Amino acid sequence: MPPDTEKPSFIQLLQDNRGQLRLLALMTGIFLLIFFLPVEQERVSNAFLEGIRLTHWYAREHVILCLLPAFLIAGALATYMSEGAVMRYLGPDAPKPVAFSVASVSGTLLAVCSCTVLPLFGGIYKRGAGLGAAVAFLYSGPAINVMAVVVTAKVLGAEIGIARAVGAIVFALVIGTIMHVIYRKEESQRGEKSRRGFGGGSESDKPMDIIALFFALLVGILVFANWAAADSPAWMQIYAWKWPITGLLSAALAVLLIWRWHWPANQLLLLAAAIAVAAWAVPAAPELPFVIGIGGLMLIASLRDEDRDWTAQSWDFAKQILPLLLAGVFVAGFALGRPGQEGVIPSQWVAQAVGDNSFRSTLIASFLGALMYFSTLTEVPIVEALMGSGMGKGPALALLLAGPALSLPNMLVIRTILGTQKTLVYCGLVVVMATTSGFIYGNWV
Repeated sequence: MPPDTEKPSFIQLLQDNRGQLRLLALMTGIFLLIFFLPVEQERVSNAFLEGIRLTHWYAREHVILCLLPAFLIAGALATYMSEGAVMRYLGPDAPKPVAFSVASVSGTLLAVCSCTVLPLFGGIYKRGAGLGAAVAFLYSGPAINVMAVVVTAKVLGAEIGIARAVGAIVFALVIGTIMHVIYRKEESQRGEKSRRGFGGGSESDKPMDIIALFFALLVGILVFANWAAADSPAWMQIYAWKWPITGLLSAALAVLLIWRWHWPANQLLLLAAAIAVAAWAVPAAPELPFVIGIGGLMLIASLRDEDRDWTAQSWDFAKQILPLLLAGVFVAGFALGRPGQEGVIPSQWVAQAVGDNSFRSTLIASFLGALMYFSTLTEVPIVEALMGSGMGKGPALALLLAGPALSLPNMLVIRTILGTQKTLVYCGLVVVMATTSGFIYGNWV
């Protein structure tokens, strides 16, 4: 007789198939949501349109000019940046004042939105940056935007502008420190693996000053291509020259690639000619020559054995981040609409919920700010309109501190990089600190 075999219990079957059961539950939940959604109601159907409109606007305004160069920079970080340099200044064993200062300053110089900073955050974290420093960079990029602080002070008043600047700087340092302390054991183990992984052999064959110039040019292209209009004569002067400046930086990048990366000059000249023709033929659509330039760079890099990894790393970031961002932007538009437009949640509910300086109003403002998507500088007119509808100054500050640094699409992507637990802790810290700061500011300042 064959030996008796013990049949697996029902509990054991559940444990062995947890992944498939989670997928089944997700698919079932989405199906039931779609099945019972009251699409015949005008508010729900309009919310769908708002989700599509916000996603359309995001695709037109941010994907080509913001995300594509950010993917390039992130891929270059993972390919060309010396892991030893990252570990030295941002790694788990780097002196914390140095690491957090470098991370905060680096993020500040970028002045990007909560989504554009994600590929760059993923790049430095993948390269070995400590969790605390990487999180300080993640928060500081969209939150400590010098121009946004200036516009806040001019539109909403110097008092709230100063409060935003001080709060954002303190947040970057405190949140980074807390994340480091909570996960210090895990980060220590990760740092040990990184040290064993690269040893002394992964240093770049190019001098550090050349690498720094390379990244400065890439970041300059990102910043000037996205230079937004603002109520400032000096700022608008730069805005008027944004594309010539971007072109000069791109030409300097091409020269550097020929000189130190030894790229074929004829290929880059052919690419420059294609960009010039596109700019001449369609002057009203600068995105076309911009995307041709990025595509051409990646094509040339993919044809070279020593640079092919740049294309591969950039593509990895793009396919990981872009679908989640677009899905998150749609959901944010469906729930809350666009500025001045209604989503499924009525805007008067929001205005009524944040109409005083109570702890409840401040918490709601922080939570909603964490879910909404703000592109650079758009949070100021939104908060101005809400304050005109009766929003308290405490909830206004909380929204300014939580909103630019977090968004629903931002959270979805952070989860793929840090995991669910660290993402929840980070988002919770931002909301808690924004709520606390706003409540103190609204009641005692």
